[in-house]
Amino acid sequence: QEMAPSLPATINIREPRWDQSTFQGRAKHFFMVTDPRNLLLSGATLEEARRVVEEYRAGMVPPGLTEDQLWRAKYIYDSAFHPDTGEKMFLIGRMSAQVPMNMTITGCMLTFYRSTPAVVFWQWVNQSFNAVVNYTNRSGDAPITSSQLGTAYVSATTGAVVTALGLKSLTKHLPAIIGRYVPFAAVAAANCINIPLMRQRELKLGIPITDENGNRLGESTAAAQKAIFQVVVSRIGMAVPAMAIPPVIMNALEKRAFLKRYPYLNAPLQVGLVGL
Repeated sequence: QEMAPSLPATINIREPRWDQSTFQGRAKHFFMVTDPRNLLLSGATLEEARRVVEEYRAGMVPPGLTEDQLWRAKYIYDSAFHPDTGEKMFLIGRMSAQVPMNMTITGCMLTFYRSTPAVVFWQWVNQSFNAVVNYTNRSGDAPITSSQLGTAYVSATTGAVVTALGLKSLTKHLPAIIGRYVPFAAVAAANCINIPLMRQRELKLGIPITDENGNRLGESTAAAQKAIFQVVVSRIGMAVPAMAIPPVIMNALEKRAFLKRYPYLNAPLQVGLVGL
């Protein structure tokens, strides 16, 4: 029986598997990166993926390895290990934790928006989760100090809580649906504070500028300002579907007898809608 031909050592697994200049290629890549099932993988599976990736990068191709197995190992490796340092990342800071963590936290923020302690608690949980994600995925070549992280965390949490409580008191005399948008406004305000603070080093010193051939020309603070502004806008934009559509649906559902009879279904329904 003939042996399967050995895989060439020339596949670039530092890059995504699919063409990133197309929408479909980017969608496939990010569905792989954020697949929540990766959270359930055992330590042994992660270490095996690390071994395959590191050996392949060093030019050693394990016999019998197929291209699909190699790409699977790459995506498992990417899901759990830091791209710059190679350290195993904290579980809830990984990209594969984004969907389950965010849908739970956002669903709860949207459900428990009426009482002041609940508003404070869930805004704090959300900013704490953001801080863990920011710390876990920090850049290896522009390390952020603990004091910068702490400042950004405290400022964003304070900003979110103050915005939420301020708007909550303003919406008392307005239609109920308006009050449901307070958590979204608080998250938007926190993003406007958090991201510039986390990226203050880039605002001060600039980010690298290259020509079309990738040659580094220098640093630009104007590019940093533009980039960070775009990140803030896109973060707020990313929150829109999950935080703007469920309130409308829930507002309609809560008027029905079904939810009045089973009020405890409120939170699971919100979480499910956000997840969707």
